[in-house]
Amino acid sequence: MALPVGLYKRYRSSGRSPRTESPPLGREPGQALGATVALVRPLAVIALAVTCLWAGTWIATPTTLGIRAGVSRLDRLHHTRPLTPDQVPQYLGEAVIAVEDQNFYQDHGINVQGLARAALYDLAHHCTCQGGSTLTEQLAEDLYLNGSDSSIWGRWVDIILALKITDHLTKPQILDAYLSQVYLGDGAVGAAQASRSYFHQPLGKDNLAQLALLAGLPQAPTLLDPFTNPEGARERRAEVLSAMVGLHYISRQQARQANAQPVP
Repeated sequence: MALPVGLYKRYRSSGRSPRTESPPLGREPGQALGATVALVRPLAVIALAVTCLWAGTWIATPTTLGIRAGVSRLDRLHHTRPLTPDQVPQYLGEAVIAVEDQNFYQDHGINVQGLARAALYDLAHHCTCQGGSTLTEQLAEDLYLNGSDSSIWGRWVDIILALKITDHLTKPQILDAYLSQVYLGDGAVGAAQASRSYFHQPLGKDNLAQLALLAGLPQAPTLLDPFTNPEGARERRAEVLSAMVGLHYISRQQARQANAQPVP
């Protein structure tokens, strides 16, 4: 279509062509859609693979409906008695949570932040060095995996089992089961056995210093054995008491008094 005379003269005087302006360069709609599909497709494949792996592992791993039977079986094996909520001293439960799993009452059996932090550390150091295990995961290891399994597959199964356990047990029940089965050194399985082994008395008679010592042993029960390494046990007890102060379970004065007591 011809341009009006006035507009044609203005283009002539400016030296510009009377042709219309070209549109800005950019991707055609089809190209943009293709790029989006290329980006989304591998993510969808990864999501599908993870979902299938999750479902397959969930089906393949043992059901935790019989977890109480599993705890009873281990109790018979180790000649221990399962602890009930009224048999677990308050300070012992608080001490274990303070040093082993501070988010115990908030998480659903796994600590996502802890797992992510451990994964980043392992990637950076090219190893499977850290686990980020919660108390529930540690219980799953004892009941179903014959102890800790630091492999990638072992950790994956550990997570699935922890989620299953959380679906079937309350937090106090998980804590009781954990304290009934955790190895605390000197051949003692469970807090009740450890109390008799180290202090020669029932668990219910232990004081704050003794309970804090027991709570610190799961980290390295053989290395921190108070009989063979009293100094290491004392330092670990101080860490436990400090963590309890940090969570307001005890006062600083209580921690100082407990730290002043001898290690057996």
